[in-house]
Amino acid sequence: MINVKAFDTILSKIIKSETGIKKVILVDRTGLTIAHVSKFSYYPVDVDGIGAIASAVFCASEEQGKNLDIGELAIVTSEFDNGKIFASSCGKGVLCVITEPDVHIGMVRLVMKRASGELQKILDEFLAEKPAIPVATVTEEKTEEDEKEELEAALKELERF
Repeated sequence: MINVKAFDTILSKIIKSETGIKKVILVDRTGLTIAHVSKFSYYPVDVDGIGAIASAVFCASEEQGKNLDIGELAIVTSEFDNGKIFASSCGKGVLCVITEPDVHIGMVRLVMKRASGELQKILDEFLAEKPAIPVATVTEEKTEEDEKEELEAALKELERF
């Protein structure tokens, strides 16, 4: 069983690593939010919407790179008047970091690169887990004759409709 708090721990390390980082979001490749942390509780954003868009932008850029045969995508950076958005791959997920406009870009890139390996390992395990399915206990094995009778009964039930 994966400890989901492990995501929060890693995202918290990222947000504390650089003063200009305001929010960190981890999404899967479809854009569903897995975890997020914010430096300020009053920083109101649509986490799910931002994460979904960041994932879509990253995946679209990644596809562009494949089509142009220019290698693996390292990071997508979007620069705005009042802040920056960084997105990078972490295996089956996308790590999104929202910052102040004057953040140290090299530091953010370094922090994201270090964290993405750690996140990828946990995320791959997390997404590979299958939900527990209760297994019925079998007291005796069914014979071929039993199975045939059950099938015939099921077919007769269907013929009634």
